[in-house]
Amino acid sequence: MPAGVAARRYAGPMDTTTPDNDSLLAGIESAAAGFREELEVLTDASVGRSSLLPDWTRGHVLAHVAGVCDGMARQLEYAGRGERIELYDGGQEGRNRAIEEGAGASADEHRERVGAALDRALAAFRRLDGDAWQRPISYRDGVVRDGGLALWRELVIHRSDLGTGATQHGWDEGFCEHVLGFLAPRVPEGMAFRLHAEGRDAVVLGGGAETVDVYGRLGDLAAWLAGRPVDHAAVRAERGGEAVSLPEIGPWPSPAAAK
Repeated sequence: MPAGVAARRYAGPMDTTTPDNDSLLAGIESAAAGFREELEVLTDASVGRSSLLPDWTRGHVLAHVAGVCDGMARQLEYAGRGERIELYDGGQEGRNRAIEEGAGASADEHRERVGAALDRALAAFRRLDGDAWQRPISYRDGVVRDGGLALWRELVIHRSDLGTGATQHGWDEGFCEHVLGFLAPRVPEGMAFRLHAEGRDAVVLGGGAETVDVYGRLGDLAAWLAGRPVDHAAVRAERGGEAVSLPEIGPWPSPAAAK
């Protein structure tokens, strides 16, 4: 980065007021439509094949997404009554058990289960008015809006994880910016990542003194920080102007175990 040019710095998550609620709902709707496109082309053989996630088949990813959609819907349903409930029925053990039990379903069963879960979640978000987005939920000890952002992430990223052709190159700019901000806590303590997305101003994640410059397209940078595979040499790193290996990143910033 040229001397004297300041980059935006985010030691923690970026401004969570963007996108606004209407745009967030539109993003969830679009992500759900994209996920349904994947469901339509699945066969019994293809759901049993490996996904891009270690040790998970596509069936595992589909079972997980169904659980996330149902879990987020129930967050909103209880919030509407002024109550809070854990994200997954049976907690984390219930989540894991449901994924393993559901992974081996047929393509038609996955279409039915994921489709119904998407319908339930979308209906819950479509019922929201302005104030309802700020109702407390148990997820992240946050509010409904936090749940909406999470569902958006889950649908977009896990669509790519299926490995059926959708990739981070289809992630829109607003989504990528959100992902980078949300994942800022993955920067290890004492470090900072100065991200140089093609055609954009640099953004600094983390507040440490040791700075690594990372270069690539916006979608590839977001995918890399999300721990997803990127094309060879699509993301590269430098320290002090010298090429270095890509830095290690910390764990996913979630109170619940997540892939």
